[in-house]
Amino acid sequence: MTASVEQDAHAAIDRERGTERSLWRHALWILAASTVLRLVLAALVPLFPDEMYYWEWSRRLAGGYFDHPPMIAVLIAGGTAFLGHTPMGVRLLPILAGTFAGLCLILAARHLADARAARFAATLFSLLPLAAAGLVLATPDAPLLAFISLTLYAVVRALSDGPSAVRYWLLAGLAIGLAMASKYTGIFIPMAIMIAMIIHPALRPRLTTAGPWLAVIVASVVMIPVLLWNAQHDWISFRFQIGHGLGSTPRGSWWQRELELVGGQLGLVTPILFFLLIGAVKGALMPSKAMVDPTGADDRGREPLRFTLAVIATFCALFFVYSATRKSVEANWPAIAWLPAILVLAAARTGFRTQWERRGLWLAGTLTALALTQVVVPIFPLPARRDQVSKAHGWSDLALVVERARRAVSPGIYLAANRYQDAASLAFHTEDHPAVFALNLGARSNQYDLWPRFTERAQPGASLLLVLDEPAGGITPGPIQRLEGHFATITQGPLIPLHRGDEIVGRRRIWTLTGWSGTWPSE
Repeated sequence: MTASVEQDAHAAIDRERGTERSLWRHALWILAASTVLRLVLAALVPLFPDEMYYWEWSRRLAGGYFDHPPMIAVLIAGGTAFLGHTPMGVRLLPILAGTFAGLCLILAARHLADARAARFAATLFSLLPLAAAGLVLATPDAPLLAFISLTLYAVVRALSDGPSAVRYWLLAGLAIGLAMASKYTGIFIPMAIMIAMIIHPALRPRLTTAGPWLAVIVASVVMIPVLLWNAQHDWISFRFQIGHGLGSTPRGSWWQRELELVGGQLGLVTPILFFLLIGAVKGALMPSKAMVDPTGADDRGREPLRFTLAVIATFCALFFVYSATRKSVEANWPAIAWLPAILVLAAARTGFRTQWERRGLWLAGTLTALALTQVVVPIFPLPARRDQVSKAHGWSDLALVVERARRAVSPGIYLAANRYQDAASLAFHTEDHPAVFALNLGARSNQYDLWPRFTERAQPGASLLLVLDEPAGGITPGPIQRLEGHFATITQGPLIPLHRGDEIVGRRRIWTLTGWSGTWPSE
């Protein structure tokens, strides 16, 4: 009888282990499938203007840039070194960074709960528009989310492991430093972790150990190149981002900006999952019997970990709620708050929410599929001015016309646009990827202001081929009005339509300016 009971117990353990392995394989397959999908989209969709702006950074690697820290430039440089200056080359490593983010999340979810939680986290992360669409693009968000996810995994392990905790604190420090070297909002994660450890009595003793402080030291060392670059450039990147996020030039009333913030988040994570994620975070901050794992397995030991994740999500979200009282918040900025929320929801699932979780996943998958279809083949009749995808189209044809005009005037003529997006797009699509100036006349300052400008590179008598937006009403563009008197001749060239299929999504005119006087309009 005893032998039979023992055999049944061993059989049950083997079945459980088999189930765990199967669920873990499912999680990995989900991540792999989502990666393949993003790679296919990367090959089909032209680069967006901001992606080409970051590509320009990758050709001039530095410890920082006007708008952001350098990590996105490093990833793009790595991808283009392998695949050339192509959309796939630009996007390859940022896409793989998104996959790495998903891997770190499912590792953390498995440690917090089990392989079932890991599979749920993989499904949720892969279906959310936040990741499925956002992580196709080569933007600073890709490395930011990757290294924040690594931070979350390392901190979960550091707070739950005993003798081996120090190595995970060191890993957390490295990840935090790399996150901050991707985007400055990475600083919110260690701040929130510190708050959680101060508040929670079970975590407070960890502050007397070496681990957290070693993490701070490692993160600081990683950030040294970024800090040195900023010190050499009058802290221009820090000053820009503080003004960008907390500036005093708001658009609309504060409540309109808050509604826009909420609307953007509903779009990023979809309505059902928005409320489920918030509910899970609330439950982890204020645990009750209703929110406890019905099996009771190890739940008390996991509660401080869930609490820490919930504090991180709450702290990041509240910052952007406050930021919206001062200035409009872009939809992708609070994305960092959803990563710990995904872990909390995955690790604290209970039966009464399962049906809504399934509905949420179906809704997320449907909306993501529609969004991705719209990116490849427009199915909704959005006007070009409201469709961000349209800004990626038409530049290849324009570059051919510019190249012909360039050769007709002089192969040594300088190329320029007024806005940084147009300058980067022109440089990427022109055959030999020449240096293109962004004049920034009446436009906001950007990285092109820190690189050698036309006035520093050209000699009096030089010629300039300038690509500009065509104003409505046939009036002369502002940059041309300001440049009159600084060139001997200014000749209006052809107006080039930018097409997405049969639709005209924009227009640019080529202007030829010859005989530079050596003077320039005042700022």
